[in-house]
Amino acid sequence: MKRRKVLEVIRQGQIGGGESHLADLVELMDKTEFEPICLSFTDGEMINRLQAIGITCYVIETTKPFNISIQQRIIQLIKNEHIDIIHAHGTRAASNVLFPSILLELPLIYTVHGWSFHDDQGKLIYTLRKWSEKLICHFAKQVICVSEGNAETGKRQFNLSNPIVIKNGVNLRRFNPEKHSTLNRGDLGFNDNDFIVGFIARCTKQKAPIDFLDAVEKAHQKDNRVKGLFVGEGDMDVEVNKFIAEHHMDDYLFWSPFRTDIPYILSLLDVYCLPSLWEGLSIGLLEAMATGCAIIATPTDGTQEVIIHEQNGMIIQFNSPDAICSTIMRLLNNDLLRRKCQTNAVSLISKQFNAQHTADAVVDIYQNIANNTYAKNK
Repeated sequence: MKRRKVLEVIRQGQIGGGESHLADLVELMDKTEFEPICLSFTDGEMINRLQAIGITCYVIETTKPFNISIQQRIIQLIKNEHIDIIHAHGTRAASNVLFPSILLELPLIYTVHGWSFHDDQGKLIYTLRKWSEKLICHFAKQVICVSEGNAETGKRQFNLSNPIVIKNGVNLRRFNPEKHSTLNRGDLGFNDNDFIVGFIARCTKQKAPIDFLDAVEKAHQKDNRVKGLFVGEGDMDVEVNKFIAEHHMDDYLFWSPFRTDIPYILSLLDVYCLPSLWEGLSIGLLEAMATGCAIIATPTDGTQEVIIHEQNGMIIQFNSPDAICSTIMRLLNNDLLRRKCQTNAVSLISKQFNAQHTADAVVDIYQNIANNTYAKNK
């Protein structure tokens, strides 16, 4: 039987949350009936990872949310590869394949990794982004939300109908507390007595990296065993580098752009901190929980569906370096609380957030759409 081709579309080729989700989906999905082909709008490690396992990948360079000049190239790619289904991961990916999907009459699946409109935006930007999300969802054959909160927001804001919630999962082959690390603390300038608090995420306003750095500085002043680990890059790189330099953090902060050894980095952490202003359901958060880190995070949509305060992690208020600092100090000085959160986090992920289950659920959607399409064509 000839396999149907699914074009998996993503904003960037670097490894981030949505990109990890796509890479795990493509790696773990049952390929008996479907052949995944990847399209990214920048190159990066995710592309290398997928090509290494034999996945056909294309890169059409653009950083624009919608780029009219690349539409014909996308259309030609779809035609050349005889694509049957388009699956867009995130708003920027969806906005650039929406019109090709309509023009070629191909079913579009849209996975929402957090809506692009937020209360802190100006009225014009907020309205335009909400309108664009509504447009994408209107034409999508199926909308997938990664959290119940995202689904409810879509229903409330523009009457999103029949979204399917498929929560992100973790590739437990790569992320688990027993995984042997090729790194040790000394490789990154730390010692065994240090209490390492990590931030591993895109360096953007959404992730609030300055809140993390501010909190680590405050906590280090209270107890010099507290050290910071910062892995990420993005449009706030200049601000982050300026803060680190002005606050003389080089002696107690390890900084790196994107890395490919995140499972090993996570194994060195005592605490993983994600002070995001909004999230769908952070893959990075789930991976840190699976590895056995204690979690400090803000109550974004997906996070508050996963973290139970003081049971498997710690919830702190938004925009509060002081709250992060005090929670770091509490976890440092309360071994019982920290170990309880770590143990419960590992247990939850292994039982409820396995990436294999996520991949199976997505393939079920492909099958439903393919069968409906086939029935219509007959």
